[in-house]
Amino acid sequence: MDKEAFIQKVAEKVRKYAPLYGISVHSPIIAQAIVESGWGESVLANKYNNYFGLKCGSSWKGGSVNMATKEEYKPGVMTNIRDNFRTYEDFDAGIRGYFEFIGYSRYANLKGVTNPREYCEKLKSDGYATSSSYVDTLMRVIQENNLTRFDNSDRPQSDVDIENLAQRVIKGEFGSGEERKVLLGGNYEKVQQRVNEILGATKPKYNIDDLARRAIRGEFGNGFARKAKLEKMERGLYAKVQKRINEMMK
Repeated sequence: MDKEAFIQKVAEKVRKYAPLYGISVHSPIIAQAIVESGWGESVLANKYNNYFGLKCGSSWKGGSVNMATKEEYKPGVMTNIRDNFRTYEDFDAGIRGYFEFIGYSRYANLKGVTNPREYCEKLKSDGYATSSSYVDTLMRVIQENNLTRFDNSDRPQSDVDIENLAQRVIKGEFGSGEERKVLLGGNYEKVQQRVNEILGATKPKYNIDDLARRAIRGEFGNGFARKAKLEKMERGLYAKVQKRINEMMK
């Protein structure tokens, strides 16, 4: 998978889950996935779907794997350790796991933050990472890959595959009602419109057969009078009704 494809894949899931956890800015999270997983190629990410270097902690009840890692407990001094890391069943669960992880009370100050640097600084001060250069590293990745294009998620995204999202909505991946609106954000109207089209939920405003019979009975007059009345009801309606009349009169 190339780098842009990885960015798009992570961004899609971040769009899906961030609103449910009160997170307003997306670029730092995408940057974290890039940095922590080495563009998705680390063993922890590739094999265990942990893209954020999430350690188990005492409250974790899911799967785990013990791996070697490095921590910078003192500035400039790297310490080799082994620790237990969380494992997830698939990519989606791995991204959702990040939001569940920052759901701990110590990360409560991340909710509602809209500035990427502020988010990174608070994340670091909350104890997410020991690296003294963590904030600068994330900001560099954000800038180099123009990740701020994924912020302001309440606006429609031009790079979203509406057809794909509509099919996933139909499968139930985005729930229904208000939950669906939250998950789809600014793309909700376009996606829902496409869902309606696929499912045939957009019903015709008028019954063409009924109008055709009424026209045959003379209710709409003839010629220009009929056309004027039907077009006043709905543009293009005359042609549909007249076509049906011709079929009935054969």
